Amino acid sequence: MPLIFLNGGAMRGGPLNYLLDGAPFAGEAKTAPHYRFYSVGDRFPGLHPVAYGGAPIDGELFDVPMEVLRNRLLPAEPPELELGVIALADNTSVLSMLLRRPIISYPQLIDITDFGSWSTYRDGAN
Repeated sequence: MPLIFLNGGAMRGGPLNYLLDGAPFAGEAKTAPHYRFYSVGDRFPGLHPVAYGGAPIDGELFDVPMEVLRNRLLPAEPPELELGVIALADNTSVLSMLLRRPIISYPQLIDITDFGSWSTYRDGAN
C-alpha cells in the first residue's frame, strides 16, 4: 500500500479522518523544503511545489489501501486539489494532495507557509 502524506482534515483527530477507513498511521513527517503552503478560503490547506522559497511542512503519513484512496479519500477532496508525489525531508517520495495549477486562479489563497502546519495556522487564526 502506498504511503500518503496528509496535512489537513484527514489527519488524526480531524473531521475527515474517518475517510481513511482505519488505515494505519505510519508516523509524523515533514516535507522537504520545496513547498509553499496555502489556506484555500480557510476551508482546507494545499501544498504547492516551488523551485525557491519553500519550507518544510508538517503532516502525517498513513498506509492507505488503494481501494480506500480511490473510493473514499479522493472523491472527498475539493476540486482545487489533485493527487501528486512529494518529497519528504528524508528524500522519501510519497503521495500527497497538491494544489492544482495554476494556483493564481484560486480566490482567497492565503500563504501560510511560515506557520509550518495547518493546525498551527488554525490555532493562530482563531
